[in-house]
Amino acid sequence: MVFSSLYTPAKNSPLNLRQLFFPSPLTLVVLAPHPDDFDAIAATLRFFHQRGDIIHLAVLTTGASGVEDGYANAHTDADKAALREQEQTASCAFFGLPLERLSFLRLPPDEKGNPRLDADNHERIRDYLLARKPDLVFMPHGNDSNVTHQRTYALFRAVALAEHLQLWAVLNQDAKTVAMQTDLVTPFDEATATWKAEMLRLHQSQHQRNLNSRGHGFDDRVLSINRKSAADLNFGDDEYAECFELERFG
Repeated sequence: MVFSSLYTPAKNSPLNLRQLFFPSPLTLVVLAPHPDDFDAIAATLRFFHQRGDIIHLAVLTTGASGVEDGYANAHTDADKAALREQEQTASCAFFGLPLERLSFLRLPPDEKGNPRLDADNHERIRDYLLARKPDLVFMPHGNDSNVTHQRTYALFRAVALAEHLQLWAVLNQDAKTVAMQTDLVTPFDEATATWKAEMLRLHQSQHQRNLNSRGHGFDDRVLSINRKSAADLNFGDDEYAECFELERFG
């Protein structure tokens, strides 16, 4: 199963994605809690895309709450959701993901705007995964202060266990990750960072919100995490790294 002969958690140092051999073709699913979570791991996904692997992206929520009121004349949740989905569609086109592999699931939320942990949402995640039969499923780590990130992992895990799926979950570090084990690393250089920054800035509502609230752009927010990871790991000459914890199912 892809990593099985290569890695045993807690017994090896992190794997360098660029030094591994994978069977071809692989099928990947990205479960993105919000529009833009795909872009946060763009360097890793680009590696698989350039190999010719099949990537499917499911955006679970609209992310409407992440748009400042009045930005681009968006005031209603419907307008804000449409704006964020337009941004994700543009970034996927920039990446080169065929648009028929992009799905907006729009999982019904609870009263606080987070996807419900109920039978209907469980069924929708189950149906999506069973239709695509992925080898790898990417998503933010469940040990995260963002409730939508937590529930994305919880819904996935419940489905994977109930359906006895055989796959690897690849759980990425995010700005709000509390703690995780680093099992897999994708180092990347300045040229790739420039490409990733351009992709991140296509989420213009998030870029402007970060400029307004934090004094730096969305691209800088994400790449600063990647830069710190590379420095902490001292993983070769590359200045940036995307980090993941691996979890095997089946």
